[in-house]
Amino acid sequence: MELKEQLSGVPGMLRPFKAYLKEAGLNEGDQVVYYGCPGTCTPFIELLGFAVRDLPIEQVYVPYVDEAAAKAVRPVEGVGMQISGDAASLDPKVIVLMGGLSMPGVPVEKEAVQAVVAAHPGAKVVGICFMRMFQKMGWLEVFDFDLIIDAAIDPVKIWQ
Repeated sequence: MELKEQLSGVPGMLRPFKAYLKEAGLNEGDQVVYYGCPGTCTPFIELLGFAVRDLPIEQVYVPYVDEAAAKAVRPVEGVGMQISGDAASLDPKVIVLMGGLSMPGVPVEKEAVQAVVAAHPGAKVVGICFMRMFQKMGWLEVFDFDLIIDAAIDPVKIWQ
């Protein structure tokens, strides 16, 4: 993969994601399935989901790689996109791997993520991470990403 462009801020994450999905040849009702860590990845999944809310796709969240626990991502009036309590069946056309899955201490092995990706042949694979986490953990050599969005949260300034 080669660096295509460098953007900044939240729009720098969201706009390329939406552009990629618009150009991915998805049909109405096709699924974008996000795999990520409960708690830490979910707000970013909801943010990404909000950015693409006007596309005619179905969005699903899978905690870690537990596909039996898949939940629909739905709009909530006056709030944004939220991971619902509604169970969802899976047929992903796009798999979004969140960088939290690759972090040390997360109770998911890289091989389990590989198995989930392999179970959905033909699905495009997108990686969204912060601070070069996929690179640091060796995931660039293991997964055939169609798109990677790698953002930075640096510096973090605290004022009191």
